[in-house]
Amino acid sequence: MKLNKKSISLILSITLSAIGMSLIDGYIQLSYLNKSIFKIFLFSIVPMGYFFWYREEWNQLKKLFVLRRSDLKVALLLGAGVFSIIVMAYSILRNFIDLSIIRESLTSNIGVTADNFLYVAIYITLVNSLLEEFFFRGFAFLILKENTGRFFAYVFSALLFALYHVGMTSGWFNWGIYLLAMLGLFAGGCIFNYLNEKSESIYPSWLVHIFANLAINTVGFILFGLI
Repeated sequence: MKLNKKSISLILSITLSAIGMSLIDGYIQLSYLNKSIFKIFLFSIVPMGYFFWYREEWNQLKKLFVLRRSDLKVALLLGAGVFSIIVMAYSILRNFIDLSIIRESLTSNIGVTADNFLYVAIYITLVNSLLEEFFFRGFAFLILKENTGRFFAYVFSALLFALYHVGMTSGWFNWGIYLLAMLGLFAGGCIFNYLNEKSESIYPSWLVHIFANLAINTVGFILFGLI
């Protein structure tokens, strides 16, 4: 692992942004709109500040948004598989999950209701997923990998991705399901990193992430009695 002033500043900015957003999601009473504004700042403006400070990284930033058609087929197939796995997991575990707790948490903490869930679902599927992929797979993996080393970037990015979800899902599940979810998020983070490492772009993992969020939002529609 390589450590110098640039790599340390990179690790610190990634860690503080992710922890800060997790705390905002889980423990600060704000509307969903205000939390989304904080997320846009922490997950896009903070990384862009890094790229403006270290101008030599600018070409690496551009590579993150280059789409290769050869990557689409694998990403679409994997995305469909992820969608099926999440829906199937919900079908198997639904008797062990108290959906009313999750629904009440979403409504009381961030104001998500049956009336606005469709708009929230669209944002989560398209915009929120892109923010997370840019931050965790672009900034916290592909850029970090060039500055610290491959193994550290793999583990750090995937682990931080899993831990970041602790705040927003606090109190939703029993410990067994909670641990299973965290392990799944860590494994998913590693798979996303692998997809993007081959292409040096965030688009493959973004496509898979979209499918995963579509599955989660399907559960959300059930949660609010919309389907």
